[in-house]
Amino acid sequence: MVAFFLGGEADIRMPTEIADAEEFVKIAERATECRVKRLKDIVRLKLRTSQQLYTIKVEPDKAAEMLKRIRCEVIEA
Repeated sequence: MVAFFLGGEADIRMPTEIADAEEFVKIAERATECRVKRLKDIVRLKLRTSQQLYTIKVEPDKAAEMLKRIRCEVIEA
C-alpha cells in the first residue's frame, strides 16, 4: 500500500471501482497495464495508472468486447 504524506496526514490510495464500461475504456487510454482476472461467472479487469488502480467487474462477453478496445498492455492473471 502506498501512503503519501500531505500536510502531516497520510493519504492512502485505495483501488477505485468503476461502474461504467465507457468510463473504464476512457481511463485505459492513460493506463500502463490492464490485468484480467477470470472467475467462474465474472471477469475482473484492473487498470494501473501512475497514481491509481481502477477495477471493474463484468460478464465474460462484455469483458472480451472491452479488451478489444483497450490499447494498453493486457496481462492475464
